[in-house]
Amino acid sequence: MATFPVINLEKLNGEERAATMEQINDACENWGFFELLNHGIPHDFLDTVERLTKEHYKKCMEQRFKELVASKALEGLQAEVTDMDWESTFFLRHLPESNMADIPDLTDEYRKLMKEFALKLEKLAEELLDLLCENLGLEKGYLKKALYGARGPTFGTKVSNYPPCPTPDKIKGLRAHTDAGGIILLFQDAKVSGLQLFKDGKWIDVPPMRHSIVINLGDQLEVITNGKYKSVEHRVIAQTDGARMSIASFYNPGSDAVIYPAPALLEKEADEKKLVYPKFVFEDYMKLYAGMKFQAKKPRFEAMKAMETTVPIATV
Repeated sequence: MATFPVINLEKLNGEERAATMEQINDACENWGFFELLNHGIPHDFLDTVERLTKEHYKKCMEQRFKELVASKALEGLQAEVTDMDWESTFFLRHLPESNMADIPDLTDEYRKLMKEFALKLEKLAEELLDLLCENLGLEKGYLKKALYGARGPTFGTKVSNYPPCPTPDKIKGLRAHTDAGGIILLFQDAKVSGLQLFKDGKWIDVPPMRHSIVINLGDQLEVITNGKYKSVEHRVIAQTDGARMSIASFYNPGSDAVIYPAPALLEKEADEKKLVYPKFVFEDYMKLYAGMKFQAKKPRFEAMKAMETTVPIATV
């Protein structure tokens, strides 16, 4: 069985550049996921992010989660729960405007750190989008521009903790789904596993690896590449031992961005491929996704296609 793709970004600077670019391309085409080493974010910085995130959970979130478990009677589950997840989360918005100042309970140190982390991840996301452009034969900056609305992209972070679960066979840490947006950058727990992706009819573990950043592609990149790259279904398995930390940052289109397959890719594929993905405004897709997140993505694309024929969208 093929092993999960782990890519050393440092190798882009030497004679292994071509092989590394091919590795990235293969991961985008066949996995929708890959893990990055030597991505330019210092290890001691990541250690501080992990330490302060876990401290914040212990101090501000753990008791709330225990109360939620008690109120929903999730302690001794007999039947499978399919309408909620075993996770404790909060959301930070960075772009187009930040909500950092509005999040209660964050220490000044943690707030400042997460602001700095967001800037580092935003830069890495845009570097990766350009590497994807290079592999796809698109002009540099095309994908970044494709995700821009009038106020640029939407960028935010979901900070999650998955506490130990007494009945992991009855409830998921996070139910299976594909991500709606552009490119996702995940800093996950180095010790406790749980993230899995669906490939070739099987669930495959995304291995925890110290100081790595896991990348996965969202639905919008599938549309823009007209299916050459795919968003892939993934889930989090609840664990009986150990709390798992997950910090997922989503570099998504601006709400008013018009998303459609890159014309340059359609020209290349015209003969062999008749399927063309729909054209839509990202905000409209998100309204649909909100109610269909944990369902198959194909009906979402079909619904957008049906909408496209009734509502023409001008491309700027």
